[in-house]
Formats: sequence, C-alpha cells, structure tokens
Amino acid sequence: MLSCLSLLLAVTSAVQATPAPHARPHKRARATTVTPFVAPIAPVAALEAGAQALMFAQPDIAALTVQAPALAMAATDLQMAAYSLSVAPVALAAPELFWSGDDGDDADDEVSEPTWPDQTQADVADSAYRAARQALNNSQYTRAAELFSGIRDKYPKSIYVPNTYYWQAFALYRAGSDDNLRDARTSLKTQTDRYPKATTARDARVLFGRVQGELARRGDPEAAEWVSRQASTAAPRTPVAAAVPATPGIMAPTGPVIAGAPRVRGGACDDDDEDDIRISALNAVLQMDPDRAVPLLKTVLARRDAGSTCLRRKAVFLLSQKRTDETSSLLLKVVREDPDQEVREQAVFWLSQVPGDETVAALDSILRDPRTDPDIQDKAIFALSQHNSTRSAAILRTYAERRDAPEEMREKAIFWLGQRHSPENADFLKSLFTKVENEDLKDKIIFSLSQMGGADNYRWMMDIALDPKEDIEIRKKALFWAGQGRSVDVDDLVKLYDSMKDRDMREQLIFVYSQRREDAALDKLFAIGKTDPDRELRKKAIFWIGQSRSPRAAQYLQELINQ
Repeated sequence: MLSCLSLLLAVTSAVQATPAPHARPHKRARATTVTPFVAPIAPVAALEAGAQALMFAQPDIAALTVQAPALAMAATDLQMAAYSLSVAPVALAAPELFWSGDDGDDADDEVSEPTWPDQTQADVADSAYRAARQALNNSQYTRAAELFSGIRDKYPKSIYVPNTYYWQAFALYRAGSDDNLRDARTSLKTQTDRYPKATTARDARVLFGRVQGELARRGDPEAAEWVSRQASTAAPRTPVAAAVPATPGIMAPTGPVIAGAPRVRGGACDDDDEDDIRISALNAVLQMDPDRAVPLLKTVLARRDAGSTCLRRKAVFLLSQKRTDETSSLLLKVVREDPDQEVREQAVFWLSQVPGDETVAALDSILRDPRTDPDIQDKAIFALSQHNSTRSAAILRTYAERRDAPEEMREKAIFWLGQRHSPENADFLKSLFTKVENEDLKDKIIFSLSQMGGADNYRWMMDIALDPKEDIEIRKKALFWAGQGRSVDVDDLVKLYDSMKDRDMREQLIFVYSQRREDAALDKLFAIGKTDPDRELRKKAIFWIGQSRSPRAAQYLQELINQ
C-alpha cells in the first residue's frame, strides 16, 4: 500500500489550495414579525430532510433510473483514479425542499407563515412537531401518525398544519396495514383539497401513487381502478404524434459520432410529477398482473412525443425487472431505436441486470455494430462485465484485441477482465501484452494482472521489470505492482538493487522498499542511505525512512543527525 503520509501530503496541498466556500443564502418564506421569545422553526427543514431520506429507503424508481447507472459506471473511474494515485467526494446530496410560495408582493399565501405577535401556538406546536419527528425517526410509525394528527387538533392555526397531512400519511404508509394505507390515502386527499400549495404537495402526489399501488396489489377496488386509469394515461391506446421519428434497425444516432457533437437528450426529469405518478401506477400493475404490465410498458417505450422522454427513461427500469423471454430483445430494441441518448444508455445498463445468454448476445451485437455510440459501448462493456459467464468473458477478450476499437474502450475491457480472477483471463492478458505496442494498453494490462493477484502474475511482472527491451516507464510500473504483492519475496527484491544498473529502476526499488513492512526492506533503506555512492538516491532513501513508524527508523535518523 502507498505511504499514508505521501497521500496525506497530496490531500493537504489540495485542501490548502481550495478557497473556503462562500455561505449560500437560503430561500425563505416571506419575512414575519417574531418576538425574541418565540422558538425558532428551523427543525421544519430538518424534519423534511430526514423524512425524505426515510422515504427514499423505499425503492424510488426515478432515483434508481438516474443514479444506478452513474454509480455503477463510476466503479471503473474510481478504481482507475486509485491506480493513478498509486503510481504517480462523491457527495450524495439530500433532496432540497423549497418553500413553494412565491416571494412576490402579489403572491398567493395559502401556507405562508402567520405573524405571531406574542408567545402563542407557534412555539408550542414546534415542540409537538419535534416529538412527532422523533417518533418517525425512531420508526414508531403509529405513534408518529397520532402526533402529527394531534397538532391539527390542538394547534389549528400552526404553520405546521398543511404538512402534517403528508407526514401522517407517510407514517401510516410505513406502518403498512390495510387500514393504515386507507387512512394515509384519506390524509393525502385532504391535504390536496385544503392545502394544494403545501411545501410537501409534490411529495404527497408521489406518495399517493405508492399508497394506491400497494392497496391495489392487496385487492382494494378503488385503488385498482385508479392504478388502471393512470397506467392507461402512460400508455394511451391512441397513438401519440412522434416528435422525433425513430428509424427501425438503426443504432441511434445514425452515422459516425463526431467528438463534441451534441447528442439528443430530453433534459432533466426532476419535477415531472405526472410521470412519477404514472410510473408508480405501472409498477403497481407490474406487481399485480405482470402479463398485463409488459404490453403497457412496450406501448410507453414506443412513444415518441416530446413529453414522453422522462417516462421512457423510467419505464426502461421497470421493464428490466420483469424477467421474460423478450426482456432482452425489448431492451435491445430501445438501444437501437430510441431517439434519446439517456434512454438508450439506461437500457444498456439495465441489460447488465438481466441474466441469460440472450442478454449477452444482445450486448455482443451492440459492441459489434460499428455505428454504436462510444457512450453506449462503454456501458455495454460494463454490462458484459456483470454477467459471470464464459461467453461474456470471451466477448470482452475479443473486444480487447480489436485494433479498430477505440483505445479507451479497449482499456476498459482490459480493466474489467482484471476483475475476474480466472486463469483464462490472466493468460490472455499476458499474451495480449506481447502483441500491443501502445504503452497505455500495456500499462492497463499490468494493472489488471496486479488486481488478479497470484504468484504467477507477480513473477510475470518481475520479468517485465527486468526486461531491458521494455520501455523504462513500463518496467517501473511492473516493478511497483510486483512489489505490492506479497508473493514476491522481499529478499529477492533486496538482492535486485545491487544487480540493477539502471538508475531509474534503483530509484523505483527504493520506493518499493518503502511500501514493504518487512525488516529486510527497512534494513536495505538504511544501507542505501548510508553507503550508496549516488547522493540523490541516498536522500530519497532517507526521506522514505522518515515516513516509517518503526522505532528503528527514528533511531537511525537520530544517529544520522548526530554524526
């Protein structure tokens, strides 16, 4: 492993070079007159954020469709970044809830904060709201529902009243009984009727869809009728006029992809409430009657009107959850025909989660098509890496050998082969090393073999390090990764220094010794620091001795200072 201090130095430098963030003003509701004795109402935002996180503990289709491909694909970049650091914050932001009222002078103020001229209900309701929040956070859902309802009974003028309907419904939804779900439905309907501009109105619409879907799955006729109606609006029987016509059989976009050229994307889907409700309905149908859901999803995915893009992105995920003989072919059809780049990319990603030879064959056809967009190829390579089959590994090996394939894509195929610890992949990578001339590809092959581990692979890396015909940088990297494996005996590494004539390789060996924990490696650094005729190499050895936590290193440095 790399020295903790060297990494700390790099991180410290980066932090020191980073300017302090500026305070970001919060969007607030209209200013109100509050006496100094009134308790602050800041816990509202905290409660909303906490309950929002609780809600996302339930599978959120919109979040899954957007985040899952990005997070999964980030594995390559994160591990490659670790590799780059060794040889030379993903932040999950909680959803922000905004006050829905306009700040203009003539804005509607149905749920704006009232003015409390004296110590009145506002601060008392705040304590009740805190108690309800605490019960919700502690998974005491029945108790939380009672407390939120009690706020309306005791403090009808409180600013918390509009949102109590939502939080009560949320608690009842989590409680989960049939009666709880029906009461949750009633609470959400009441909020919609009385407080349509409540700050939780948008979340309430999504929650209502989930409640109805669960009730429909349990046989509630009212909910089943609602689900059927909403699902029908997502997949209308009357064909919708296409905004961007698809060309059957052609990998969209057609023709060669020009670097920097804009791709067809449908924009963000963050505020598409109606789509969320329809997807909730389609998901409910999928749970109740899968045979009926698949034709509905096919109809949704066939839509080409401008307003259907976000709906199609979410429908791709639902389709991947229904394992049928045609799932792979339907997703492949989306990859080839959908005009939206993100829909196509997500279809490829979700193919990684659909098992079977048909899926692997579909991914192979995507890689073989010369018109395939590079981003689609990238996700196809990742998807194949998730299929633990002999055929998928063979496809990745074939792609890594292709001289006509983009170098970056070949590197990623090599990377994912290195994540499968198989003798076939190891032998293939060693053979490929002798065939490629590109130094970056050789570099990635060495790294992938280091990830597999094993005495044979480390010995092969040592052979590369000792080969004078290889480029010096390749030799240094092979030596570094070989030194990271405990399969290479430290005594062999120590003996190598005196026989090594190349100064760059000697310098690399000093670094390799610094990464080992055996006494023999530290002893060799002591010897180099004292007797090596090259002054610069002595300085480097002493530097790395200074990074050691061994008491012997401290004693050595003290003796060196006292000379």
